[in-house]
Amino acid sequence: MALSNRDNYLRTASLSRGTPPPEYIPIGVHISGASWDQLRGAVEDVLVRHPVFFPNFRKGQRDYSKRDFGPANRAGEHFTDAWGCVWYDAIDGIEGQVVGHPLDDRAKLATWQPPDPLKTADRGPADWEGTRRNVAAAKERGDLTSGGLAHGFLFMRLSYLRGFENLMLDFATGEPWLRELIRLVNVHNKAIIEQWLNLGVDVIGFPEDLGAQTASVISPKAFGEWLAPAYKELMAPCRAAGAHVHMHSDGHTIELADQLIGCGVTIFNPQDLVNGIDNLARELKGRVCIDLDVDRQRIVPFGTRREIRALIEEEVRTLGSPQGGLTMIVGIYPPTPPENVDALLDAFEEFRTFWWR
Repeated sequence: MALSNRDNYLRTASLSRGTPPPEYIPIGVHISGASWDQLRGAVEDVLVRHPVFFPNFRKGQRDYSKRDFGPANRAGEHFTDAWGCVWYDAIDGIEGQVVGHPLDDRAKLATWQPPDPLKTADRGPADWEGTRRNVAAAKERGDLTSGGLAHGFLFMRLSYLRGFENLMLDFATGEPWLRELIRLVNVHNKAIIEQWLNLGVDVIGFPEDLGAQTASVISPKAFGEWLAPAYKELMAPCRAAGAHVHMHSDGHTIELADQLIGCGVTIFNPQDLVNGIDNLARELKGRVCIDLDVDRQRIVPFGTRREIRALIEEEVRTLGSPQGGLTMIVGIYPPTPPENVDALLDAFEEFRTFWWR
């Protein structure tokens, strides 16, 4: 009998420690709202050819006349989130940026409080009862269960609240009051983590972006001083409960890898080409599960079918193993054409079982 997706994923994530090996590389393909809006029927034609990754997709099931990209993802919209941060978006289907910072003046901290995570999510009301039902139903089906914090849960949250330049100066000058702000944000985060742990999910996600194009946004020294203790405080209960800790970060983050693993990360989601495939193999392979974020800047949007296939083959050969330890994920964004999406899915289908054939 073939492994369930859940069992295969957990064997992969644990590098088969204490279990038989997995049978295939778990792969996720996510099409941005902007690409859906751009490609429409052309990408639908691609998806129906790849039921391995889109088993329930049917051509024509999306109604483009009723599309709603959601808060902070609608072009021309100013949106104020639950933290008081004002977002502005320029492109439908791609998240905007914060243009209004509620703590741009540090004196405002005296009267500021985070939102109540049991009542309010970042961009709307919280529904923990509905979440509980969904997790219970997933467990009943035998599906993998996961939860986590909002994207930008700490470092990015601080930059949204303070403004990026203000925050960088806070780190550089060692502002004592910054520790109080970090504490307040982490109290909020801990309450969310406690909810997910009470639901007994398999994986808890910690997503934010710590990297730029060629280096981490925050230095390893500053990360260790200011953020690592807060990360550990959040991740330790997850590890104690037996949940995997999934850490996402866009950008160049390889110099933070050791600290992130030390904080408790068991599944690390780095981007491939900005970090370097060989660098990722050297620093991460065999230590954590690599949830590789496949290129969205060069080869996938602009490359040939042969170049796309070669990239996936190199990544699977370099970072994978018969014991697992490699999952893959890709986000499709403009201007990626439908033929490149098709080439990518063909390559994924070809190499997802490379180590077990």
